[in-house]
Amino acid sequence: MSLASGTFNQSYAQDMAILRTRTQRVVLLAFLAFLFTCPLFISETWLTIMTIIGISVISVHGLSILTGYCGQISMGHSAFMAVGGYTSAILCAKLGFSFWAALPCAALFAGLVGLIFGLPSLRVKGFYLIMATIAAYFIISWLVHFQLTGLTGGVFGLAAPKPEIFGMVLRSRASYFYLVMIIACLATVVAINIVRSRVGRAFIAIRDNDLAAEVMGINIWAYKLLAFFIGCVFAGLAGSLLAHYYAWASIEAFPFMDSVWYLGMLIIGGMGSTTGAILGAVSFRLLDYLVIILAPMLAETFPAIAPQASASLSLIMRGLVIIVFLIFEPRGLAHGWGLIKAYFRLWPFSH
Repeated sequence: MSLASGTFNQSYAQDMAILRTRTQRVVLLAFLAFLFTCPLFISETWLTIMTIIGISVISVHGLSILTGYCGQISMGHSAFMAVGGYTSAILCAKLGFSFWAALPCAALFAGLVGLIFGLPSLRVKGFYLIMATIAAYFIISWLVHFQLTGLTGGVFGLAAPKPEIFGMVLRSRASYFYLVMIIACLATVVAINIVRSRVGRAFIAIRDNDLAAEVMGINIWAYKLLAFFIGCVFAGLAGSLLAHYYAWASIEAFPFMDSVWYLGMLIIGGMGSTTGAILGAVSFRLLDYLVIILAPMLAETFPAIAPQASASLSLIMRGLVIIVFLIFEPRGLAHGWGLIKAYFRLWPFSH
């Protein structure tokens, strides 16, 4: 990453640091201060939106590592979130685990399930891998609905009790917001360090040219499976948080189309970028809220088509935004943000 004029790295530790200047540290501290004081001055509606954004950020981080960095396209991401949500609910409601013990277990189990469905990536790629991951969603859905009804509750679902800490149940939206944001921040730090490590560099090499990566000595089978494991761990973590937020684990909370939209978040934010995963999740969820605001206006302006247009406006807006980014900014918001930073870093000598 380039630095402002006159700023130089004097050691390897400085060169590898995530925050390399005082300005970056101040901006981060200001952002965290704003984030964790939000419940003091924003409404319950915005708390709900920001909580869902935090859960989405965690999930998209996993998809970013799997698809953006390793190049393994997955269309079954919501299925692995469902595995995490159901695992956490079963451990808490049926086996008496605490939320804090069930959360890492749910993430790890989702990662192990991801390993199983990641095996086709060793032999197929591209369109065929997409079909294999789509099949993963319907297989998991079938197991939940018809084969494991004693554990999952079948089509009725299963209660997922609210988390408890020091005897206090996190029932309020503000308390759950703090829980999600803390985990989202930790997940972001973990994702950044994964992609900066040797493992992350191996993922990028496989994404760019798996044959060349194998010639360089990279075990592409092992790293592809590792990418599926890591991506599904993040998905399981997000799924567990979502199930406990709703206080109910149901396959309807993890529809197949969510897998498409998570991939859309990655496209909007920018493939192969941790910042892009965050920007994509935030912008996509804010787009949903914008649709909620626009729907009544549309109903008043066009009363004849109001019911149909209002119901489909969300899908239209999501699809339109994804198409626009694919055509005009395929590298996503992260690329645009990088250009803005570069401009101000070089200003007034921008040439």
